[in-house]
Amino acid sequence: MCQLLGMNCNVPTDIVFSFEGFRRRGGETDEHADGWGIAFFEDGGCRVFLDYLPSSISPVADLVKNYPIQSRNVIAHIRKATQGAVSLANTHPFQRELWGRYWLFAHNGNLAERPSLDDGRFTPVGSTDSEHAFCALLNQLSRHFGEPPSLADLHGAVADYAGTLSRSGTFNFLLSDGRALFAHCSTDLFYVVRESPFSTAHLSDADVSIDFARVTTPRDRVAVIATRPLTDNEDWTRMRSGELLCFVDGMPRPSPI
Repeated sequence: MCQLLGMNCNVPTDIVFSFEGFRRRGGETDEHADGWGIAFFEDGGCRVFLDYLPSSISPVADLVKNYPIQSRNVIAHIRKATQGAVSLANTHPFQRELWGRYWLFAHNGNLAERPSLDDGRFTPVGSTDSEHAFCALLNQLSRHFGEPPSLADLHGAVADYAGTLSRSGTFNFLLSDGRALFAHCSTDLFYVVRESPFSTAHLSDADVSIDFARVTTPRDRVAVIATRPLTDNEDWTRMRSGELLCFVDGMPRPSPI
């Protein structure tokens, strides 16, 4: 299956270090070679980079690696195709607009049954179960809420949807509208929170280290979420099956206030 990477911070931060390890899993240190993508929220807008080439050899990934884009919410994905051809249309993360905000979604898993779209305004462009599930979720949210819901209400609605859909397959996903980052674990999802006092981290997929104390301020806080831990010298927390966390300002919240 695919792999996920997310970042949520209390101040705009670049994801260059984590991405350097993550991209190598796209065909170099792992088998996820059927395309990749990454998206950054910036001041109400989004920068989205997609490529159907493996991330380990993609020139677009080289650009992202060398371009320290700063964001408070980032979603990335490397794909091992199970449903749908290898193409840009089937590459995560997927992006849509709802209530005047961009929404991003990436999925790791395989759904045996696709939820009904109920003639809603959101329809897939590609042929993946992932994009179909994303469109179905947005159709449900737009019908259920007449205006943008609070994070607490959104958390409840997404949790109900995830619980229902998980019965038809594996449904690990990352979702964000730029206010927070939602992470749902069906099988495998880990996170680490980096905050003062910062230490040195070493990547699992490359002999690369960084001393965060030298590149951060004492008030910075960063949460990184991944299908598998990206470093081999940090204490990553494994999420429980069925758990949905809302990451706000670099902290995981079981249910936001």
